[in-house]
Amino acid sequence: MNGTSQIELPENWKTRFFTLWTGQAFSLLGSQLVQFALVWWLTKTTGSATVLATASLVGFLPQVFLGPVVGAMVDRWSRRVIMFLSDFLVALATVVLVVLFWTGAIEVWHVYAVMFVRAVGGGFHGPAMAASTSLMVPNEHLSRVQGLNQMLSGAMNIGSAPLGALLLSLLPMHGVLAVDLVTAALGLLTLLMVPVPQPPRTTAAEGESSTLWQDLRSGFRYVRAWPGLVMLLLSATLINFLLSPASALVPLMVTEHFKGDAVHLASIETGWGIGVVLGGLLLSVWGGFRRRIYTTLMGLILLGTSMTIIGLTPATAFPLSVAMMFLTGIANPITNGPLTAVVQAAVAPDMQGRVFTLMTSLATAMTPIGLLVAGPLADTYGVQIWFIVGGVITALIGIASFFVRPIVKIEDHRHPEVTMEINPGDQATAAAGPGD
Repeated sequence: MNGTSQIELPENWKTRFFTLWTGQAFSLLGSQLVQFALVWWLTKTTGSATVLATASLVGFLPQVFLGPVVGAMVDRWSRRVIMFLSDFLVALATVVLVVLFWTGAIEVWHVYAVMFVRAVGGGFHGPAMAASTSLMVPNEHLSRVQGLNQMLSGAMNIGSAPLGALLLSLLPMHGVLAVDLVTAALGLLTLLMVPVPQPPRTTAAEGESSTLWQDLRSGFRYVRAWPGLVMLLLSATLINFLLSPASALVPLMVTEHFKGDAVHLASIETGWGIGVVLGGLLLSVWGGFRRRIYTTLMGLILLGTSMTIIGLTPATAFPLSVAMMFLTGIANPITNGPLTAVVQAAVAPDMQGRVFTLMTSLATAMTPIGLLVAGPLADTYGVQIWFIVGGVITALIGIASFFVRPIVKIEDHRHPEVTMEINPGDQATAAAGPGD
């Protein structure tokens, strides 16, 4: 039994959830367009790799350092209010950019500051939406919803860059940024229209103080007491360390190993993007195995095997690398979608904000560390070595996990339960249920 199995949803749950989901999808599209436009402006204006690296840092550092605290806040406060204020803050930052570009007063540090604010807003919004999903979607459909999320992400990766380039050719910079204000307004409107359930706070029933610090500590204790979840977090952290640098090394793989050009690079990236969309579509239709963790582990094995084959592909067999990159794209949502659904289904609703942000913080922190290790290793032994080592270890983790009982039985783990009935309003009512 898990933390969401007793949720009773209203009959119109599809209308409510997908109204909210659609509004947030438009908001995400606007954010992707702004990100593309700002990176392009920085590239054209400065031509500096240091500037672009700094922009990347200010974009992901808030998730690393603020993540656990953000998670505790998400679990304490109204998630609907958090999502609304986050979207409003991001839109307000975009308004500032529109004015600065319109008046010609824009400076590089202005872009840094707005990117930081947008990253903070996204750091709050993402966990709040993920933690709310398990209270709005039936347990048996969580993997399908995650498949839709993964498909949306893949489609955004494919379409946002050419759409952004098209808009930049038709509109001035402040006009492109204004498009984000329209999409943000759609997201805010759906948040006003759709009730977002709030889980009951079980920590108060356990006699704990309701301070932010104690909520943060209780989140760590919750994770630490769950061996399967700890193992999954550590495995995900290691895999992110191994695979995050791979995307950064793909251009070098194309130019140094395959002796290719921009067309070859575009072929690989397009193959991956199409694979992500198809993998998300497959998951949304199929839903995965009854035990979601089996789907994740199978996806992990496919992901690691495909990466290994890319590293072993001869320089004369470039089409094989495109095919394998297509398979890694398919494996990505098959791996990540059910894993998110596992957390949504098995973790107590009032703990999900903390668990999701802890996962994000650990994974994001591995990106710069992985790059620091992968760079010198690739320079010394060739780019292929990182794909081979990372791929083999990833596949082995997937295979070995089938024999680790706390992982394969993670969805059977029992925590103190709550029985919830979602009312038409924002608040979920609860009655204490049986514990361990």
